[in-house]
Amino acid sequence: MADGDGLGEAATAAASSPAPAPGLSPPLGWRERLRAGLAGTGASLWFVAGLGLLYALRVPLRLCENLAAVTVFLNSLTPKFYVALTGTSSLISGLIFIFEWWYFHKHGTSFIEQVSVSHLRPLMGGTEGSISEPGSPSSSRESETGRQNLSECKVWRNPLNLFRGAEYRRYTWVTGKEPLTYYDMNLSAQDHQTFFTCDTDFLRPSDTVMQKAWRERNPPARIKAAYQALELNNDCATAYVLLAEEEATTIVDAERLFKQALKAGETIYRRSQQCQHQSPQHEAQLRRDTNVLVYIKRRLAMCARKLGRIREAVKIMRDLMKEFPPLTMLNIHENLLESLLELQAYADVQAVLAKYDDISLPKSAAICYTAALLKTRTVSDKFSPETASRRGLSTAEINAVEAIHRAVEFNPHVPKYLLEMKSLILPPEHILKRGDSEAIAYAFFHLQHWKRIEGALNLLQCTWEGTFRMIPYPLEKGHLFYPYPSCTETADRELLPPFHHVSVYPKKELPFFIHFTAGLCSSTAMIALLTHQFPEIMGVFAKAVLGFLCLQP
Repeated sequence: MADGDGLGEAATAAASSPAPAPGLSPPLGWRERLRAGLAGTGASLWFVAGLGLLYALRVPLRLCENLAAVTVFLNSLTPKFYVALTGTSSLISGLIFIFEWWYFHKHGTSFIEQVSVSHLRPLMGGTEGSISEPGSPSSSRESETGRQNLSECKVWRNPLNLFRGAEYRRYTWVTGKEPLTYYDMNLSAQDHQTFFTCDTDFLRPSDTVMQKAWRERNPPARIKAAYQALELNNDCATAYVLLAEEEATTIVDAERLFKQALKAGETIYRRSQQCQHQSPQHEAQLRRDTNVLVYIKRRLAMCARKLGRIREAVKIMRDLMKEFPPLTMLNIHENLLESLLELQAYADVQAVLAKYDDISLPKSAAICYTAALLKTRTVSDKFSPETASRRGLSTAEINAVEAIHRAVEFNPHVPKYLLEMKSLILPPEHILKRGDSEAIAYAFFHLQHWKRIEGALNLLQCTWEGTFRMIPYPLEKGHLFYPYPSCTETADRELLPPFHHVSVYPKKELPFFIHFTAGLCSSTAMIALLTHQFPEIMGVFAKAVLGFLCLQP
């Protein structure tokens, strides 16, 4: 989410759309006015009619005699009955409280409120008043809000995603836990079909087999299909890609397979370049072969980075960015930033940031926190909270603190991982910008760079919480960026494994029904205890209450 990009669009929309006159609304017809009046007085009329009916039937129903009989029955009850009644009520309300607490921590909402809104509100006619006409201002505002939430909750491919066979599967072998969710792997399958398939796959039998392989859910079946494609065509680059990603158990094996894929991919790419102007199908085939070649080279650069050949990785990434500049959506510059930080080439890092930390380009945690790290580096080794409180902050320290506040506003989940207040897990294959998944992906690779700079984490620890004083209502108004999206928790729960405790910002207040059930449980338990210890006093108190509630005429 770019701050400048969004602000520019908002300013353009505000300038092009006429501002409505304050306090004016479209005139309503007589039917609408009558319907609104009846809706407002309907509840009162029903209440008065019920009281009148009850008063008219008081003699046939013998209400006075029945109330007297109920009073006699309740007066004859022993204290043991009240102990059992209040004890059972306390037990039931306690079970409801425990379930509500568990449901809130798992799903982020109250079960009772959710059921009430979903099932009881339609029965009470709550949806009629909320339905607006297609052309009304409220419906247009709702659609605009929906479009904004949709763009805010867009899931991105993790530019530093790990290898399934060599890293994710090894984690599963060691811990017995699955680091990837079905939703995350399903998004990867869609990416593979978009990048590695096209409409002309039927012209080559090996590509037809690979098209089915990318749609296959079972990993052994995908690997078997890749070998079948290689039997049909030994130069099938996508088959080598699949084997490198999923069958290779080490980075060395993955690199070897990617090199074979590179040799085959370059041959196919040159052939597609020669035929690209013959038909639209050949142009689509060239786009697919370009995607395959870029993907292979990028993964080879990541293999070199993991094997310690960092300068080689940097060279491959720079060549990719020069040769294929339109493919900026792949965020190769984030891979380059991480490799340059490992080399401690901070001047080169600053040059990359000068190009990509632009007001018109989308932001990310890697961009914002790397910019903060570079400014922190100039002052962190000599920073002391006691000294700063006595003499104040210098200009360089103010710039560093402002950069940290900017980064924390963009993604407030990152500092807890950098300061090791939360445990890290393997990053997912897809991330949600400004969400917990992006924070994990950033901290997993960049924590070592923050530790390498003396005092950087100390300055972060002393200043990051000050961001929240500038934006006390982050869901309503932001400071440097758009207000924080409210949909990150739901999307992160889909992307992150269930054994990870998802970080939520801002912290949600406990629902009303959790407070209510907790109070009901404790109060009924207290009444049961008092009735058991002091039966006579509580009996007198209960009779007095019943006498007050059941007054005889």
